[in-house]
Amino acid sequence: MPRGRYSLHDPHDHTPLAEEHFHCAPGPSGWRYVSQLTTPTSDHTGSVDLALDDLGRPLRLEIHAGDWQVRGAALDGISWVRTDPTGTEATEGNVRAHAFTGTSPAFLVATARLLRLTPSSSATRVRLVALTDPVLAPRTLDQSWALVDRETHATDNGPLIVDAYQVTALDTGEQHTVHLAGDVVLSAPGIELEDLQTPPSTFD
Repeated sequence: MPRGRYSLHDPHDHTPLAEEHFHCAPGPSGWRYVSQLTTPTSDHTGSVDLALDDLGRPLRLEIHAGDWQVRGAALDGISWVRTDPTGTEATEGNVRAHAFTGTSPAFLVATARLLRLTPSSSATRVRLVALTDPVLAPRTLDQSWALVDRETHATDNGPLIVDAYQVTALDTGEQHTVHLAGDVVLSAPGIELEDLQTPPSTFD
């Protein structure tokens, strides 16, 4: 069960945004990721609880940012309920999409798991519902993912396979690279792995 800490920062000016303390693990029905977010001054700001089925689809998502909350799942596409800070208003949404995304590293692992690309695969288009900070506003976007490199590194715990994905935003053409090892993000725009207490899990 990988357990550790990511630092999140603005990918443009590198302003520190939060630290995400996480643990995750594959299970008999898929994969689950749980995290708590704190500010650079250690104030609690949110949480993520994401469970995938064995095909990489979101079985359940519960995410908090400040007093905002979204609960969602793969149901007739992607469905969710967003609740405001007072708890008196709840807005439902549904779109024809494949999964959720957002600032948490969990969503990068989830998308890679959903697509199951190989180095010989062509770039694959995926439609995602992005939950944007600071109020978890939902926005539908399209990305293209391609697995452009796979390297094996020797470690004390055995071989570590690192995958490099090229991710393209189809509305702007902006590209960036995401490095994953199993169910841990090694690096991505706005994300740095600061501490990892146990090795990444591998998917079958």
